Amino acid sequence: MQATIVEAVNDALHEEMDRDDRVVVFGEDVAESGGVFRATDELLEEFGSERVVDTPLSEIAIVGGATGMAMYGYRPVAEIQFSGFLPPAFDQLVTNASRIRWRTRGELTAPMVVRMPYGAGVRALEHHSESLEGAYGHLPGLQVVVPSTPADTKGLLTAAIRDPDPVLFMEPKRIYRSIREEVPEGEYEVPIGEAAVRREGEDLTVVAWGAMMPPTLDAVDDGDVDAEVIDLRTISPLDTETVVESVKKTGRCVVVHEGPRTLGVGSEIVARINDEALMYLESPIERVTGFDTPVPLLSMEDFYFPHPPRILDGIEAALAD
Repeated sequence: MQATIVEAVNDALHEEMDRDDRVVVFGEDVAESGGVFRATDELLEEFGSERVVDTPLSEIAIVGGATGMAMYGYRPVAEIQFSGFLPPAFDQLVTNASRIRWRTRGELTAPMVVRMPYGAGVRALEHHSESLEGAYGHLPGLQVVVPSTPADTKGLLTAAIRDPDPVLFMEPKRIYRSIREEVPEGEYEVPIGEAAVRREGEDLTVVAWGAMMPPTLDAVDDGDVDAEVIDLRTISPLDTETVVESVKKTGRCVVVHEGPRTLGVGSEIVARINDEALMYLESPIERVTGFDTPVPLLSMEDFYFPHPPRILDGIEAALAD
């Protein structure tokens, strides 16, 4: 079937709720309204009010409730309306969900998913546009997944729901409906922790994920560069092997992400390349990122984004040395 990212989310939820009656969906406005972006549309009608539940406006209660339900046998899928609303629940992720397996020496786990649209590009208000995957990827025991295509969205969300440990599933709302492609019908799973090579090349490696994949591919096309483009797909666990093997082949690398530059995921990628492929590098690794500021409001966010011209500048810098 042809689907967008938001439709792929909906399809995955339908499939998994139909397959496993332990899967429950809850969050603010997910039932009656079908979610702000309609990702949970028609779930209430099909699965009923005991499995699709509107919650109070309390992120700490949503994530805390999901953690408790997961420990006692359910497979909760909790929605946070926007990623900027998750920080109040950070304590539940740090203190409980991410470490319950460790704390109980494996006697209890938290098989839960926290879904949330992330990132800028839709002219939203403050706290609606953050890209903080680096902060959450720092937590041992919490997997962080960021798809960039409809097919991967369905496959990765399915894998996340079935996973025995907590998964933070970050959906790039900027491209929720701008990409439509063939998505497998029925059960379909993409393994968590495996990057995808979107384009093979010899001149340099470009690493990106989520909403940064379309502008990265556009930049490569605009520059007519023989670049190998890697879609990370999962921030934690991070597929070091795919990135390192590509850099060993090309000798050059550019990392693109929309989150702030300082202590961003790009820094970790650079460090791992330096650890395992330093002697293969022919030029310094370039980073093209957001800035160390909150995402600006409305039209000013265009200056914040790594658009194709900025990405191409980074590519040209990596090729120039």
